[in-house]
Amino acid sequence: MKADFVITKYLFLSCIVSIPMIASALPSDTNQPIRLLADRATYSERTGVTTYSGKVTIEQGTLKIAADNLTVNLDTNNRSIKSAVATGQPATIQQVVTQEKGLAKGQANRIDYNAVSGIVTLTGNAKLTQAGSSFSGNTIRYSLSVGDVEANAGGGQRVELVFPPSDSNSRSGLR
Repeated sequence: MKADFVITKYLFLSCIVSIPMIASALPSDTNQPIRLLADRATYSERTGVTTYSGKVTIEQGTLKIAADNLTVNLDTNNRSIKSAVATGQPATIQQVVTQEKGLAKGQANRIDYNAVSGIVTLTGNAKLTQAGSSFSGNTIRYSLSVGDVEANAGGGQRVELVFPPSDSNSRSGLR
């Protein structure tokens, strides 16, 4: 029993340490133009709210978002993005985190992005994958700047984490 706990603890810690999901996007992405396509767009200068609907796609460098609807809240003083909410069946987001970590992909019924905190929250049938690893649950929160990931289950379901096998042929951790 104690040996099982040690093995489980070792596997969990080694996976968490070796698989940081999202750290920071490629610096060149923010210097790229933003291309947005939608069937309809509306903007309220008074509230700073812009809504897009109908097969919405956004691309900026390696960042790509696809959704049925997107609402963007702008700071009315400097027109910078404060937050955005994408919804769809599912809404998707993907971005190359770094050249070493590769492409991170997320999908959910709702994707909330807080530009101030750098937190992305995937809600409703949420899934996040990167480098062969995946997190699934009802809600997944991750930090674009720090790389922290939190997955929560709901409705009697459980969180599922899948990690690829280690590259080394060594089995020293499984004794």
